[in-house]
Amino acid sequence: MTDGRVHVSDPALAETLRSIEWRLARLEARLELAPPDGASDHEAGSPDQGAGEQDLEFVVGQNWLASVGVLVLTCGVGFALLLPLAGLPPFVPSLAGGAVALVLLALAFRWHTTFALVAGYFRGAGMALLYFSVLRLFFFGAEHVLSVESMAGRLLLVAIVAANIAIALHRQAAWLAALALLTGFVSVVAIGTPGVVFVGVTVLLAIGAWAAVTRGWPWLQLLLIPAGYTAHLLWLINRPWQGRAVELASRPVAGAYVVLAFVLINAMASLRRRDRDEESLATILAVLLNCGMGYLLFVLATMGGAPARFGPAHLAAAAVFLGLAIAFWKHVRSQITTFFYAMTAYLALSIALAKLVPVPELFIWLSAESLLVVATALWFRSKLIVVGNFFVFLGIVVAYMVVAASAESGISIGLGVVALLTARILRWQQERLDLRTELMRNAYLASGFVIFPYATYHLVANAWVPVSWVGVAVAYYVMNLVVRSPKYRWMGHLTLLLTAFYMIVVGIFQLGPAYRIASFLLLGTVLLIVSLIFTMVRARRRERLEDRR
Repeated sequence: MTDGRVHVSDPALAETLRSIEWRLARLEARLELAPPDGASDHEAGSPDQGAGEQDLEFVVGQNWLASVGVLVLTCGVGFALLLPLAGLPPFVPSLAGGAVALVLLALAFRWHTTFALVAGYFRGAGMALLYFSVLRLFFFGAEHVLSVESMAGRLLLVAIVAANIAIALHRQAAWLAALALLTGFVSVVAIGTPGVVFVGVTVLLAIGAWAAVTRGWPWLQLLLIPAGYTAHLLWLINRPWQGRAVELASRPVAGAYVVLAFVLINAMASLRRRDRDEESLATILAVLLNCGMGYLLFVLATMGGAPARFGPAHLAAAAVFLGLAIAFWKHVRSQITTFFYAMTAYLALSIALAKLVPVPELFIWLSAESLLVVATALWFRSKLIVVGNFFVFLGIVVAYMVVAASAESGISIGLGVVALLTARILRWQQERLDLRTELMRNAYLASGFVIFPYATYHLVANAWVPVSWVGVAVAYYVMNLVVRSPKYRWMGHLTLLLTAFYMIVVGIFQLGPAYRIASFLLLGTVLLIVSLIFTMVRARRRERLEDRR
């Protein structure tokens, strides 16, 4: 023994000790442990030089090279399986690929403790190659061993997918689970019958949702949601390969309602997630994919089905999405998720109404829906829904003005009433929504201020337009007396000024002498009366202030 070190003469023992020392150094570097007392900088290694360099070399030498090597090996075998190989019996390529896959799986099993990382790569490569070898029996070759139309072929595909899923869940690896479930979606599309597609996608999504919740793999949903919807979409458009034309499947009609089942399954994974107290990026993206892709696929499915059922089907979709919004609000108190599901429900309801109700009566129902949206927004305490609904309502108003510009039937009056009612509801429930500004309420009041003059301008004769606008102004003053809100007084003032502007610019030239004189006299009288009233009110306020002093 010299300098505190033990010199071992046995080469095997020395190699073993060096291996143990290296492993301990790795553990210390990974755990960022301080060197033991008395260890010199040379023995322990500098954190910036020795341990860091060894750790980087380990990552590159074992992790990167192993993963790239397995990927290259897998791609090489896969490309070989894609070749026609017409000179060989049709089962030989699959047999060779399966043999390579089994070797990789055996190595993964043997090394699962000593070389866990490499064993994981081998396991994934073996699962992929084993599935691809089985798929080679049905496709890619010059001659096929099995047909997806046969019961034996379908059972074999189901069996290999089930085996891959079992391996992935047993090893508790998220990426293996994703790989196994992706092979399941490929098998579903390969078989392609409606029953297999409906049941297969439903089961695979359910397994993925269960794994995401129980294993704590939220990012798994970000892969499975688009994969499941894409699998159903490929069936819906007639699997456009091998000479098939792109066309929407019209039968069975139940295919559209199966999409709603997909939406529910994916939503349950988010609803039952472990971290319910916060909405992570994975949760938000999963909701976006579920709402966007789910409802778009539902629209395509209903377009291909019976047209007479389009409206009722979208009413059902609206009920499903609104039910999910309610569930997320009651159980999770989720703002963002509730917003997306609720807005999707309102979109489905609008599309259903557009199909069931003719124009222009449609705009009455859409304005009533706007009140429903505000009512649910109050319950959800969602300012996002209130803001979104305003822009939707504004779009309804603009669309009605474009559609019914030459044939006004009085529906715009209803739109104006809805605007004022919405503004009043927002004022009534201001504390519930925690609206610290009057921006949204003012926006709805401004809409009503524009809608009512527009409506009366189109509903009455030109000679009566100034009179009708004066009546609108008087109605605003009456509302001010009822609800005690100065905003309605200002709307009355602005309406009278608008009337005066109209009289000066348009009325002088378009109205007949009698109507012109009567309109000017009426407007002038109302303006003077309003001015006198405010003068008297102001004088009384001054007297009260002086009395208090």
